[in-house]
Amino acid sequence: MRKTIVLLLGALIIIFSYLTIVSATKAFRSSSELPASLSEMEDSIRLVLITQELDTPFWNKVGQGAKQQAKLENVELEVWGSYGNNEDDFLKKMEIAIHSKVDGIIVQGLDTDEFKELTKIKAAFYGIPVITVANDVPVEESLRKTYVGSDQFGAGKMVAYELIKEMGTSGEVIVLRDEVQAYYQKERLAGIQDVLENYPEIDIIIRGTEDTNEQVISTTQQLMNDAPRATAFIAINANYAGPMIQEIGRRTQVEPYHIYTFDDGVESTTLLEQGKLDGILEQKPEQMGQESVKWLMEWISGETVPLNSGGYLTETKMLVSDGDKP
Repeated sequence: MRKTIVLLLGALIIIFSYLTIVSATKAFRSSSELPASLSEMEDSIRLVLITQELDTPFWNKVGQGAKQQAKLENVELEVWGSYGNNEDDFLKKMEIAIHSKVDGIIVQGLDTDEFKELTKIKAAFYGIPVITVANDVPVEESLRKTYVGSDQFGAGKMVAYELIKEMGTSGEVIVLRDEVQAYYQKERLAGIQDVLENYPEIDIIIRGTEDTNEQVISTTQQLMNDAPRATAFIAINANYAGPMIQEIGRRTQVEPYHIYTFDDGVESTTLLEQGKLDGILEQKPEQMGQESVKWLMEWISGETVPLNSGGYLTETKMLVSDGDKP
């Protein structure tokens, strides 16, 4: 009797173990199966470019460059994103891309905990490589494979040097930034400060504002009241240049001021052509799109592993106005 019970228990243990192994194997295969080799998946490689600023001049060029390179690489690329910096919708698109198990994600970096969780945990779990483009998030915080875009610290320095060339080595400079700064804005500001702080007769007034035209106008108004002797303005967030100039023009002539920003704002190029800006920092968005696809494909194919975690930097230069200000 005892022998029969022992045999019965042994049989039950074996059956239970077998069922457990089968279930675990099925679950593993359905959720984390390794991708096929590149030769097997060449016709079905899917990449996605995700931005918070769809249908803006700068990001349209990033998308065009990415599509051109994707065509050369013979891979499928879609451009997703949100309009008007809708963060919730942007993050939702990221989640959809990850759960769709695309082969790679190129994304406008967002310096938030939610974004970092998606790249560090969810994308990494599915083995999906992520490359940031134009706006970076540090690799140790995001586990992105690399960054493709401008040296934002160097870009800030370039703007500051151009300002000194036109304004001289004394005066009050107002720097307008976001209330909560993204990493790329911190880098731009650090570059500006790195140059201007070498001139003791230049006072830097830094002020943050919320991301609405009304708040930018209100903040500019307050700054002009607090610093009536200011001779220069720099908008670190290029989308603030338009409402900032609107408020300056409402109160006084724009002409005496030295006003600078970057080219990734919706109105940047138009304001420069109208002579309302003294200069903008021009980047290479189309090159960013092309190179981000190129490097992502080199990682997927195993041609370049690892990618340079410091990033692949694209060209920048100053564009200055050749017209009279209004």
